[in-house]
Amino acid sequence: MIAVIMAGGSGTRFWPLSRASYPKQFLHIIEGKPLLRVTYERIRLLFDDERILVVVGADHEAETRRLLADTGVHVLVEPFGRNTAPCVGLAARYATWKGVREPMVMLPADHYIADVQAFCDAIERAGVLSAKGGIGTLGIVPTRPETGYGYIEAALNEPVSDGVYAVVRFVEKPPPSVAATYFQSGRHFWNAGVFVATPQTLLEEFAEHMPRFAERLQTLDAVFGTPRFADVLASIYRDVENISFDYAIMEKTRQRVFVVPVHCGWSDVGSWASLYEVRRRDEGDGEGNIVQGDAFTKQCRECFVVSEGHRFVAVLGLDRALVVDTADALLVASLERSQDVRSIVEFLKGHGREKLL
Repeated sequence: MIAVIMAGGSGTRFWPLSRASYPKQFLHIIEGKPLLRVTYERIRLLFDDERILVVVGADHEAETRRLLADTGVHVLVEPFGRNTAPCVGLAARYATWKGVREPMVMLPADHYIADVQAFCDAIERAGVLSAKGGIGTLGIVPTRPETGYGYIEAALNEPVSDGVYAVVRFVEKPPPSVAATYFQSGRHFWNAGVFVATPQTLLEEFAEHMPRFAERLQTLDAVFGTPRFADVLASIYRDVENISFDYAIMEKTRQRVFVVPVHCGWSDVGSWASLYEVRRRDEGDGEGNIVQGDAFTKQCRECFVVSEGHRFVAVLGLDRALVVDTADALLVASLERSQDVRSIVEFLKGHGREKLL
């Protein structure tokens, strides 16, 4: 197998710490390391460097290469972001050009895994099965009725292998009442965005569901590894739809799709609130407060305070507050509303405040 780390996200929900030039995957917010580096070290347990491919946007190529300078991974550069479907298609084309015939696992660069061994075991299992055909995905066994994740519905009466099941459908983020039903059902799993298939299987899917894109990808075979590659890829990306792999392929495929359920302490770290939940296990004080940087809390409960602005921050008498102080911006919010930080980014865009983005 080979591993494809998709590192093209923007991470706007971590504003003001994350910026356009320094998105979520570069932030030192877990284990004191950039999330991209944490992901690399995790997957390195399964793959040698020459079997790891990192796909990154042109704006972030330099920082990616700096963070991984001591490794031998391959770095493939997208001219600009077009969501995960073009990213997967590009990686599959590149893998085919390199002569890869075995499955490739595609995984995000910015997720958290508590039980790395369980995660790696699930990937290996999906790899063995997908080598025989079809597309595998990891399904996280839910620990709560979560409305912030998509779900995978499994056919428990159609085992593909011991503990591995056919996929009935992919489901969008549900409302609370539906999420509660999914949690109780035993057949719904969180969609972690991790997929396993051979490059050939993936390219066949793109030929069926994004035929123009698949056709143009073939022209890259003549320019991979040459100075012309960037220009040719840019011309392809200018015309391709901005669409996720889930929407473009997984919800339409007629291939055999199977899910490997796994308990691994997974989080997409998709908001300040989810980051708080990940870190409170090890870093929370007696009242559940997390303080990072030069800051102090008193009579507070379950607050998350980050001081990166070179000044002292004090928080008094608040519950479940989020305070993030940087050199040029201060965010104060309830943890429950931290998903809405994106709206602040949209406000700044609409009012010409590019220096804060």
